[in-house]
Amino acid sequence: MKPTQENLFAALRSAFPTQLDATAIEAADGEGAPRYYTWRDLDRASAKIANLLASLDLPQGARVAAQTEKSVEALMLYLGVLRAGYVYLPLNTAYQSSEIEYFIGNAEPSVVVCTGRNHPWVSKIAFKAGTQNVFTLNEDRTGSLLDRAAQHSDEHTPAVKQADDLASIIYTSGTTGRSKGAMLSHGNLLSNAQVLKTYWGWRKGDVLIHALPIFHVHGLFVALHGALLNASKMLWFNKFDPKAVIARLPEATVFMGVPTLYVRMLAEPALNRDVVKSVRLFISGSAPLLKETFDEWRQRTGHTILERYGMSETIMLTSNPYRAEDGPRIGGTVGYALPGVGVRVHSDEGRPVPAGEIGGIQVRGPNVFKGYWRMPEKTAEEFTADGWFKTGDVGKMEADGRVTIVGRSKDLIISGGYNVYPAEIEGFINEMPGVAESAVVGVPHPDFGEGVIAVVVPKPTHTLQADAIITALKGKIANFKVPKKVFVLPDLPRNAMGKVQKNVLREQHKGLFQH
Repeated sequence: MKPTQENLFAALRSAFPTQLDATAIEAADGEGAPRYYTWRDLDRASAKIANLLASLDLPQGARVAAQTEKSVEALMLYLGVLRAGYVYLPLNTAYQSSEIEYFIGNAEPSVVVCTGRNHPWVSKIAFKAGTQNVFTLNEDRTGSLLDRAAQHSDEHTPAVKQADDLASIIYTSGTTGRSKGAMLSHGNLLSNAQVLKTYWGWRKGDVLIHALPIFHVHGLFVALHGALLNASKMLWFNKFDPKAVIARLPEATVFMGVPTLYVRMLAEPALNRDVVKSVRLFISGSAPLLKETFDEWRQRTGHTILERYGMSETIMLTSNPYRAEDGPRIGGTVGYALPGVGVRVHSDEGRPVPAGEIGGIQVRGPNVFKGYWRMPEKTAEEFTADGWFKTGDVGKMEADGRVTIVGRSKDLIISGGYNVYPAEIEGFINEMPGVAESAVVGVPHPDFGEGVIAVVVPKPTHTLQADAIITALKGKIANFKVPKKVFVLPDLPRNAMGKVQKNVLREQHKGLFQH
């Protein structure tokens, strides 16, 4: 019996338009005339790369690690890896040598692709770890990967893969301990892309502005698969530039961004209702969207941002409604479980909590990962006895199923025996005049176990007084929740996706109350 073909690339390729010479991607940033890539270019280039990989005599399930700057050619590498049936391992371009040493040592890739400027030190680490092949790929379409691939045929039959076969390993950001490699299968990725295609109303003629990194679930899977599965043209930005993106909004129908991108566009006078009139959907994720940003965007553009919720281990889990008849998009919430996805809220003891009460969010569905790479004990620990994945996020679900995320379980502060949820306190601080944003964390305290502290960022031209913030909070929340110390600083530490790195704040202030 012939095995069924479940290769994600084959599914994406089958969605390409019949007119392969139509534009698939327009490289929209950079100097000079824009570059255009047709669907045929994507097909041929991914075939050449797949044939190059096949020629290397790699073992079954070989990992291909890529630490490259964003480019259309880097996207072609991803498609080529899927096509050849290997496992794609994207790595953040900000990672330094000790981090790369860990990832290469842990994943043991057969192939590493890096930028030319990083080749001297990356190749040293890779060869020492036993990697056989190291190629370069640069933003300007140069590098040994493309040189070698050019020598291969532009025809390739996709490797036969089952839905359960591994397609990608995504390393989580590792806020506690070492990063874990989330193993995502062809079936995980395809099922989620198909659900989102329907749920977000992808339609013929849609044009996506792609301005996200492609080493992360949001840009690599959610945005990219959405456009490819819908045969939609992409306006492609290697780097986000608010002015340049706003200038192209009149040609787009879909935009996906992290909250920071929306904040930066709101700072531009050119953003108005006229430039966004052709856009049908603005989506935000990867970090919480401030209610203020949500409201200001609606006031300024007439559009209500759709906020959704997902993780490296699960891709997308919930979404605010796309269609008006399915209910309103409510700022500060992440909507309802996507079709086929189960979401529930349980206590630490494993019991369901009543609607509207806070607990740990657990999920299951065809999108949920296979486990952590080479960490069977950690994998077992993160799943319940009845097979639900414990997300590590804390939140609540209303009686109608709408979900609100309150924070990460590891961010929960236990002060004097009381549970303190940082997001609740941040909500009060962020409403104060002159406050741009805030982050609340717990640090060791000799009397209370953990002491609550807040780091607050003022709006431009505003001056904030720490004592005044504490006084204002005392009139609004229980005393055990009031920060014992407030720091007013120009900005918060963030990772590449715009998430506030609370672990950095905890580390910086861990000695504050130690006598």
